[in-house]
Amino acid sequence: MTPPEPAETPTGSRSSRTATLAEIAREAGVSAPTVSKVLNGRADVAPATRSRVEELLRAHGYRRRRAEASRSPLIDLIFHELESAWAMEVIRGVENVARDAGLSVVLSESAGRLTPGRTWADQVAARRPHGVILVLSDLDESQRALLTSRSIPFVVMDPAGDPGVDVPSIGATNWQGGLAATRHLVDLGHTRIGAISGPKRMMCSRARIDGYRAALETAGLPAEPALLRTGDFHHEAGYRLGRELLSLPDRPTAVFAGNDLQALGLYEAARELGLRIPEDVSVVGFDDLPVSRWVGPPLTTVRQPLTEMAEAAARLVLELGRADGPAVATRVELATSLVVRASTAEPHTARQPVE
Repeated sequence: MTPPEPAETPTGSRSSRTATLAEIAREAGVSAPTVSKVLNGRADVAPATRSRVEELLRAHGYRRRRAEASRSPLIDLIFHELESAWAMEVIRGVENVARDAGLSVVLSESAGRLTPGRTWADQVAARRPHGVILVLSDLDESQRALLTSRSIPFVVMDPAGDPGVDVPSIGATNWQGGLAATRHLVDLGHTRIGAISGPKRMMCSRARIDGYRAALETAGLPAEPALLRTGDFHHEAGYRLGRELLSLPDRPTAVFAGNDLQALGLYEAARELGLRIPEDVSVVGFDDLPVSRWVGPPLTTVRQPLTEMAEAAARLVLELGRADGPAVATRVELATSLVVRASTAEPHTARQPVE
């Protein structure tokens, strides 16, 4: 049986003669139809076999032919978690660009994992979208190799870790945002400033807290470990950890909550403890979600341009898909800015919380 024509064209090789698919199959220890399945993005190939075949295809210089014509009119958008107003701002931005390009958006979630499962990668390879945008997620080496072999470009938005110099990414100036939030509280006269960070495994969370520490150090104030809590960017963590901070015998007079959802949890903790915002405790968030304008009092926060970041990620992934030849990796950071509202004020004489 003659295998189907290859979906890729050799552009170079390890020798002067380009290997045939049959020769690649022999070298990989598989059949020629299996090599054809890998070339065509079929899901019914064992991961180890796929990786071995794809490595040989790359080594022999195979690249996809007529990739643009073979793509589905889709952009794949994957979140590590899909459950908050934060995600809605990102979806809105990607949809804006996709709609103008005549494309649809496929949403998926990796259930809190920072790397999606192998099944997801196989499904993406099979549907051949115009590109993939990963939010607070990343790909392992085999997943990157699979998408690259299918000529499917990908961009990481707000990367959880260091994506590497070869991975296009869109982020924000998180360190500068944490610095601006804390400096605002210092300028108001606060000297005991607490913080509720996000997960330590996320680069954006670490950068915000590093900015917080830098502002304190510049002002000659100690970054007291007792005033720092590690959260998870969810409302419940803001409530639980905020209650801990506000119940301390020498509680902080201001708290940088790390993101708006944790700030809203802190609002609830303060209310239950009989503390007023900002008279008894000033609060600063991060993100500037729409709800931050409507809570009482309106939340001072650091604006992270989420919709614009998502639009930039979508435009970049489409540009990478149109590029001829290997694209230059791109890393972009959009500016954050402090939005001062009514949740911050000069410190007043401390009142003890009411239990």
